[in-house]
Amino acid sequence: MSLNPADLLAERLEALRAERAEVLAESRLGATGDVADRATNVEATIRLQVLDERMTALEDEIEQARHHRHTDGVVSVGDVVTLDLGDGPETYLVGSVEQAVAGVDTVTPSSPLGKAIVGADVGATVSYSPRTGVKLSATVVSAGAATSVS
Repeated sequence: MSLNPADLLAERLEALRAERAEVLAESRLGATGDVADRATNVEATIRLQVLDERMTALEDEIEQARHHRHTDGVVSVGDVVTLDLGDGPETYLVGSVEQAVAGVDTVTPSSPLGKAIVGADVGATVSYSPRTGVKLSATVVSAGAATSVS
């Protein structure tokens, strides 16, 4: 499996493009008919708009990932990070929801844990609150630039 953020995002973008092509083909098949058929086309149009928005956001993320610079000893977006959440070390990619959807164990930078670890030094123990009234901690064991691995 590839852990290069730009490669993961590119794979996800291709999957979204294929999904968009399917939706477009389905909407053309039902372009004629009664009001119920036209309602299906409205749904397809909405799906196409959502897919287009996701694809544009992914293209932006790919561009950002290509310009990512890792700083030794500090967690940043695009890094592979090993965390101890209390049950031993676990490895994650600090990245986007699209990478998580692609099946990669991902901590998004906007999540409570992501906000706590991005910018943290290796060796630091950070606190985060996944929901109101709950406070957890995580120790940053290691952080490194993501690379391609099989």
